[in-house]
Amino acid sequence: MSGPALKKRPQSVLFACSFNAVRSPMAEALARHHFGRDIFIASVGVRPGQIDPFAAAVMEEIGIDITRHKPRVFDDLEDESFDMIVSLSPEAHHSALEYTRTMASDVLYWPTIDSTAVQGSREQMLDAYRNVRDGLETRIMDLLSWQSSGGG
Repeated sequence: MSGPALKKRPQSVLFACSFNAVRSPMAEALARHHFGRDIFIASVGVRPGQIDPFAAAVMEEIGIDITRHKPRVFDDLEDESFDMIVSLSPEAHHSALEYTRTMASDVLYWPTIDSTAVQGSREQMLDAYRNVRDGLETRIMDLLSWQSSGGG
């Protein structure tokens, strides 16, 4: 069997990072773009942030607008539960494990570079964000786009 070793495709996925400003909103938007009709998708941060303009710019390059994204934190989720949480930073992974302590949720950790830490020219910085975007898209497609076996 190819693809991830999942029992079945999750019906709801939460992406989590540090500020819900770059990595997790990009992941949320990419997953919604590809799977939004089939899977409930959301994102959060450990601490509140605001959408990063470089993240918005590289998403716009592929026709996805994240400028209206409203960053949320774990506390904003209240009674929401997810089949799967994908954490993209170490502190988000810790928070995801704490959040799911009493839930039957799968928690995955995808270490993802913090592109806001990259220094250099505007183009070098945009390249760092593009690398994050493209890496997330590849992993999301690998995780969520697999054929059901038709069985149950």
